[in-house]
Amino acid sequence: MRKYDVQRTIFRAVYGFLLLRLTVFRPGCFTHGLASGRLNLTPGLAYRQLLSWHSYRAAARLFFGNIAFFLPLGAALARWGKGLAAALRAGFLLSFAIECAQFLLGSGLAETDDLLLNTLGAGLGWGMYALYARRKAARCGRVGKENPDGAVGDGDRTRI
Repeated sequence: MRKYDVQRTIFRAVYGFLLLRLTVFRPGCFTHGLASGRLNLTPGLAYRQLLSWHSYRAAARLFFGNIAFFLPLGAALARWGKGLAAALRAGFLLSFAIECAQFLLGSGLAETDDLLLNTLGAGLGWGMYALYARRKAARCGRVGKENPDGAVGDGDRTRI
């Protein structure tokens, strides 16, 4: 196994463990019955409630936390040479799986806001890495070394 594959595997394991621990496998997640979670399909409802209660810090933590959880995913996909569409798709699908698990295990509130903000976080992570990679390439004199689909990465590392 190449060093790059080992790094990728370690990232996936650590990121997956931390993400699931923070979102799904919280204390008490198995104390409720199956499919005992709550569901909120109204975008912005939780934020409007928090703001009406003057819980600005909680609203900001929830908003920016949902984005921040998925920044590493988008950045990793950009690093591995995947395009923005792949990052958005991966962010959406992973977030959807987490929301389903939260609902089924009763470990949290499954919300459309989480789905949207997590997907946004994956896209922003991809964009942040793309910007970083382009600036680094410009400093090193390798401007314009991109994959045809718009993905950024190290050229020879475009497979998964």
